[in-house]
This record gives sequence, structure tokens and C-alpha cells, in this order.
Amino acid sequence: MKRSFIFAAGTFYGLRERPAPGDFVIAADAGYRVCRQAGIVPDLLLGDFDSMDQPEDFANIHRSPVEKDDTDTMLAVKTALERGCDTIYIYGGTGGKRLDHTLANLQALLFIRRRGARGYLYDDDFVWTAVENESLTIEKTVEWGLFSAFCLGDRAEGIDEVGFQYPLRDAVLTPEFPLGVSNHILEPAATITIRKGALAVGWQLPALS
Repeated sequence: MKRSFIFAAGTFYGLRERPAPGDFVIAADAGYRVCRQAGIVPDLLLGDFDSMDQPEDFANIHRSPVEKDDTDTMLAVKTALERGCDTIYIYGGTGGKRLDHTLANLQALLFIRRRGARGYLYDDDFVWTAVENESLTIEKTVEWGLFSAFCLGDRAEGIDEVGFQYPLRDAVLTPEFPLGVSNHILEPAATITIRKGALAVGWQLPALS
């Protein structure tokens, strides 16, 4: 497993796990400030530097044009995938004043999954990932921990949720009605299965001390 840690310019709610030797750490534009806050030196700083000035004391910088198709975070995601990373942790990818960037980063999770890797987007004591035509088992780490699932696409079919307060069997989720919001994990391990389609799924994490 080759891991990448991406630090974006949204709200930083704390670090769940520190990068280890061999991990590829990317700061996306003002995510560089998040790295400094966490005491981490990134391997690469990239972006168009529209949210902070390019630092003069950092050597490994890739400057991109402001007018481009990729957000700085998506550019970091693509770079991590090009480096062969199969697990990507995104910090600072939610919150802030830009709901549009939070939505973009949720979509980026599906981009990552469709390229054979898995991404994790960290929010306030919460983490998100994407599942498509597969099962995912989640260990309960918070009593009565929240769990939500949202359709990424026109329709998601054949959904089972086992080990939750509100179980599902062969259910359908669509983007027009949030049936999958605010479930609770009851069993030590709960499993969601989707047979056709894609979902963004998120679950509660223990509060950081």
C-alpha cells in the first residue's frame, strides 16, 4: 500500500494519523498553512496560489495556471495517483466558506475509486469515502455513531445496510431524496453493499483530544 496525504485549504479539524516515511505528502495551495499548523513538511506544494502567496523558502513547487479544469485539490489527487498511491487521505477538504469545494472533493472520492484507489475525506470527527459496485465494512468506534450514504449519480440499486439502526435490503437510493442520511452503527462492524451504482458514505469518528 502506498499512501498519500493531501492538505487542502478548507477547515483543518485535526490530524487522525501522521504521515510515515515513504508516504507522499502534498500541500494544495493554502493547504501549505495546514501542513505548517500540523508540523508537517510536504514533499510537494502545488496550486495556482490564488489563496496565498507562493512561499520563497520552499523548493519543490509546481505552479499551475489559475484558469484550469482542476481544482488545486483535484490536481493533488491526480498527482498522487500518478505516483502510484492507492490510499489517499484528504485533510482540509471540507468546511471553510466554500461549500462548492466540499462537493467537489466528495466527487473526487469517486474519481479516486474508479482508478483503483480509495480516498478518505476528513471532516469534523467524520470521514467520507466512495463505494461503487462493492461492499464496505466499517468498525464501530463511536457508540451510536452516525452513518450516512448519498447517491453519486442518477440511481444506486441493490443496497444492503447490515448492522445499522435502520437496516436496508435491496434498496434504491437516488439523488433527489436523502433516505440514507443519519443512520447509526449498532454492531461492532457494519456493512454496506451496493450492487449497481455509486455512493458517498460517511461515518462518525471518535473526537480528537
